[in-house]
Amino acid sequence: MIEDVQAAIPLGFLLSFMIGPVFFVLLETSATKGFRAALFFNLGVILADIFFLTIAYFSSYQLLENLSNQPGLYVFGGVILLIYGLTTFFSKDFVKRKTDIKPRKGGYLSLFIKGFLLNFINIGVLVFWLGVIIIVGPSLENNPNRIILFFSSMLAAYFITDLFKILLAKQLKRKLTPERIRWVKKGLGIILVICGVVLIIKGFLPKDQLNIEKGIEYIRD
Repeated sequence: MIEDVQAAIPLGFLLSFMIGPVFFVLLETSATKGFRAALFFNLGVILADIFFLTIAYFSSYQLLENLSNQPGLYVFGGVILLIYGLTTFFSKDFVKRKTDIKPRKGGYLSLFIKGFLLNFINIGVLVFWLGVIIIVGPSLENNPNRIILFFSSMLAAYFITDLFKILLAKQLKRKLTPERIRWVKKGLGIILVICGVVLIIKGFLPKDQLNIEKGIEYIRD
């Protein structure tokens, strides 16, 4: 059991630094809105991961293959990210006083939902968790208790690492002027647009370039 936890912690740490829209939005939220806002956003992200993990656990390799044959799912998620990125980039609601940066109490729920949806719309997250389960499952003897312990430890390490990222990003808040906030949000918008375009391109790639089996074999080797 202890060996399973020790194996899961490094994976959780690496997962926290996977570059994607959630990574940048989390840092931006911490820097502009504070620790509590970023915490609620991150809890939404974690809930989406748990949701995908549950689906992945009760699914099979066949579902993984079916996802690779449904490029429309990538296009759908990519279009949503693209629209969200463009909205963030062109939004005029940038210039605020520092005292106005903190969200209202009711805004924490919206940040939680935002974190969940931003992670949920990326079908690649589900593919990722399916791949991890397919690779890790046999080494855990497909024992439900060991699998639950492994992924719980992995998500715990992921969450704790994110807390440190939030605290570091929060230090930037004191140096943020309205103009800098404007450029942070514009940069975030560009990153989200790029992530959306990448997902859309994945949807239009030939099927043989989305071969999940080859990807898993590559990881194993």
